[in-house]
Amino acid sequence: MIGERAPSTGSGTPKEILMLNVNTIKNGLVIDHIRAGAGWKIYQWLGLDKAPFTSCLIQNVHSEKSGKKDIIKVDNIINIDYSVLGFIDPDICVNVIENEKIVRKITMELPAKVSGVFNCKNPRCITQTEHYITPTFILADKVKGLYKCEYCDTLYQAGGNV
Repeated sequence: MIGERAPSTGSGTPKEILMLNVNTIKNGLVIDHIRAGAGWKIYQWLGLDKAPFTSCLIQNVHSEKSGKKDIIKVDNIINIDYSVLGFIDPDICVNVIENEKIVRKITMELPAKVSGVFNCKNPRCITQTEHYITPTFILADKVKGLYKCEYCDTLYQAGGNV
């Protein structure tokens, strides 16, 4: 997917611009509008760092809307839990690509409930000692993106470092 650097312009100036070519996706996904810096977390969560197919994480891409963003390109159709993506970053858009064309755009939103994605950090929470209990978080404030632990009411910010 990642091509080689574009040929030199031959100008020989110290500020010569190098371009990176990323090939077109034939059938797969483009996860766009990821908050800058959050791309690697999503890349790992999707297991793309160990995947046998081609994928690409592009970081700090210029964005008119947010200044900078990350993008993930996957040259394969994979199953994604969109509720988790919505929790990590509700501004993400997933483009489904078939025959090199976008056939569907999926926008994220904050899920009502998130289970088993991260652990409660409250040391007195029952999920810290009783490992058979799945940590579950309920959307408490959609406007602020706040979730609360179902067991101890500790608050978490959607998109925060979990």
